[in-house]
Amino acid sequence: MLSPSRHLPSLVQLRSLSSTPLRDHHLLLRFAALAKVVSDRPPPPPPPPRPRSPHPYDYNRLMSEHAASGGAGAGADRALHLLDEMRSFLRRRPDAACFTTAAAALSSASKPGAALAVLETMAADGVSPDAAACTVLVGVYACRLRWFDAAYEVVRWMSANGVAPDVVTYSTLISGLCSAGRVAEALGVLDLMLEEGCQPNAHTYTPIMHAYCVSGRINEANDLLETMIAAGFAPSTATYNVLVEALCKVGAFKEVDVLLEESSAKGWTPDTITYSSYMDGLCKAGQVDKSFALVDKMLSNGLCPNEITLNILLDGFCRRSTAWAAKCLLECSAELGWHANVVNYNTVMRRLCNERRWLAVVKLFTDMVKKGIAPNSWTFSIVVHSLCKLGKLRKALCLLGSEDFVADIVTYNTLIRHLSFLGKADEAYLLLHEMIEKGIAPNDITYSLVIDCFCREEEFLAALGCFYQSLEDGLSQCAVSSIVQGLIAGGKLRELQTLIGWILGQGFIIDVCMFQEVITAFCKKGYCRGIEMYKVCHILERMLNLK
Repeated sequence: MLSPSRHLPSLVQLRSLSSTPLRDHHLLLRFAALAKVVSDRPPPPPPPPRPRSPHPYDYNRLMSEHAASGGAGAGADRALHLLDEMRSFLRRRPDAACFTTAAAALSSASKPGAALAVLETMAADGVSPDAAACTVLVGVYACRLRWFDAAYEVVRWMSANGVAPDVVTYSTLISGLCSAGRVAEALGVLDLMLEEGCQPNAHTYTPIMHAYCVSGRINEANDLLETMIAAGFAPSTATYNVLVEALCKVGAFKEVDVLLEESSAKGWTPDTITYSSYMDGLCKAGQVDKSFALVDKMLSNGLCPNEITLNILLDGFCRRSTAWAAKCLLECSAELGWHANVVNYNTVMRRLCNERRWLAVVKLFTDMVKKGIAPNSWTFSIVVHSLCKLGKLRKALCLLGSEDFVADIVTYNTLIRHLSFLGKADEAYLLLHEMIEKGIAPNDITYSLVIDCFCREEEFLAALGCFYQSLEDGLSQCAVSSIVQGLIAGGKLRELQTLIGWILGQGFIIDVCMFQEVITAFCKKGYCRGIEMYKVCHILERMLNLK
């Protein structure tokens, strides 16, 4: 049991800063004590910059350490650097394991192009791929790029060239199929591997169970779990964690309690992820007290809460009390011995946004920067939104232009939305081009916002140009809805008829949703009453390709 009073010399200051109700003070103190315990835990030592010898085995081991400890992006980049070092400076040809480790790290860091380049270099260097290298290639195609035909081709090549696909290969392919929602196809791969005499394991079944849970088919997930046990394939803790998370999402906490109580009898051990998932579900359901009580259970089982657990509890405290109290807690973090991170700040700032405390968001952002905590794209999106709500759009745009600013699609959509509200269509369009130049792909919402703004400003040619530009990524329902409603609201029925003809001429299919959008827009404008009804019929006939 953690003792808050032992760690909190600033207790009086904390109470005076917070407007927290007295009934929630015990949670505030409990969280502060836990935050100090987590912060006092020494971080693991970083891997050495160089291996003990230039032998590929030592390089590969060091590459694996960097990939595991340096964060997804940084660790992968470091692994790639070590691989290049072997090839360029040491004139030592890396073996298949070295290439595979670098490619796997890059794939895990969501850099599939770089991973493919490493595997191509491996082939160019004359290094024969083994089952592990081929499995990484299957993972890049199936899990990252979703090029399933290419993934199947790799599996066929393996079978034809004496590199037998193993359980990891098939499990990787199944994982990619399940993540794309192709569960029936994944079950077909499972049948195939059984026919090939390759026995599945928990890693094979877990993605299928996850797909069932994501789609709300929890009964089928439970049946699959029982099937695994009956067939002698012991589910892993990761398998049970998938089920725990799904049960929490539907509020089936009694079933989660039963799973945890029966864990020893069924041969699995709950880990920090298990309890963190359970806490997250409880916090979202408003059972914050029970969530905090699970900390004692974790500690009694020899498990230590990590930063993810801590942030879940922080979010729970915001839900139970107010984000303002959590803001005060963050501002006192140094005095409490809590090494707060960017995720903690983002969590509280997001909750402050929910409470419409825009100025408090900006002040907390300032506190974060003063403490030397680097913001990320999520931070900037929250701050930009708050500045816009405060009517300080120009400051938000200035922040976008700063060197340290890390923007993403959410940031740009936020700015474009506020520019659209102010009727600044040209500036919104310039931001659209700026994000494209920076390599940030617009989504349906981006184009829809710009099209809406042009239509409200009666700049219909510009709106049509933006719509045609959006078609580079396929026909978007949001973009269609915006341009159709805009043209009908502006009385531009001839332009609408031309647009429909062009869409049909390009081979796009007009589905029922588009018909609904057109009819709804006509009704709102009043065309479906009186003598102008013939115009509606004429457009609908054109959409049906009857004229």
